[in-house]
Amino acid sequence: MLGLTTESQSFKTLLLSLPAHHSTVRMRLWRALKSTGCGVLRDGVYILPPGSTQSSAFAAVEAEVKAAGGFAMTAELALKDAAQLDHARSLFDRSGDYGALVQRISQTNRGLKRLGKRKAQTALQRLRRAFDDLAAIDFYPGESQVQAKGALISIEREAQELFSEGEPHVSRARLRQLDSKEYRGRIWATRKAPWVDRLACAWLIRRSIDRNAKFLWLEHPSDCPKRAVGFDFDGAEFTHVGHRVTFEVLLATFALADDPALVAIGAAVHFLDIGGISVPDAKGLETLLMGLREQTRNDDDMVREASKIFDLLYAGYRRQNEHA
Repeated sequence: MLGLTTESQSFKTLLLSLPAHHSTVRMRLWRALKSTGCGVLRDGVYILPPGSTQSSAFAAVEAEVKAAGGFAMTAELALKDAAQLDHARSLFDRSGDYGALVQRISQTNRGLKRLGKRKAQTALQRLRRAFDDLAAIDFYPGESQVQAKGALISIEREAQELFSEGEPHVSRARLRQLDSKEYRGRIWATRKAPWVDRLACAWLIRRSIDRNAKFLWLEHPSDCPKRAVGFDFDGAEFTHVGHRVTFEVLLATFALADDPALVAIGAAVHFLDIGGISVPDAKGLETLLMGLREQTRNDDDMVREASKIFDLLYAGYRRQNEHA
């Protein structure tokens, strides 16, 4: 990760201008610049963070522009304050690109069995190459890279299990398949004042795992009774694992991840809980839940009312998938 300090706020900058009739050269240069992962400060002004290995490509672009009769020069852009630095760094946000990659991974995963071993291997190689190319120009990696990498690892494991032909499977760490029948009529315990992940988990538990679940709201995780099923706290039976938030862990553990609508809700919960790849409906969901928090009297009321929102969200996603 390329961290910038107050002593290191200077970006490598390329300024260029080409005559209008050089459309072919312009397109070739744009592709070359795009491959560097540079930020576009404005038309004709491109920047790269200090220490970027791609900065040498600016010199090649500069030479080609001059050879085509245009103007080009490289310089150092010194930023004056934190606001300018934040703006410059925002030009390198890759979360949208990672989101598109995760969608490709999800689509491939749904049709993995139909592809067969050879086509699946080719598809996975392309996905891995796309991730590596993106990571190479992700100068400020964060949760979105972690999320995409986790999705890639998951599909690679899935393919190994489908086509391993007797070879040992890769360990799934703490995740294992469980039968929901073993978790019916239980007390489920989590931290009090539930928010997005815990609210979504409570809805999912009653909807798909334990219809008669009772919830216990803990002042401290250490207060969890031994007979209760703990979720979404350190040491709980179900909590964050790797790149997954607790809702996503429940989906994987109880074989619910084949439902695209539940996976879509999981993506929104993931973004709101720990960041990463932006989801269009996430902010709207957060706003509705914030309104509920202002109007409900206790945690049980919050879960009951939030579940109505998740029911509607699920129905909407189901309809979208049916007409996709």
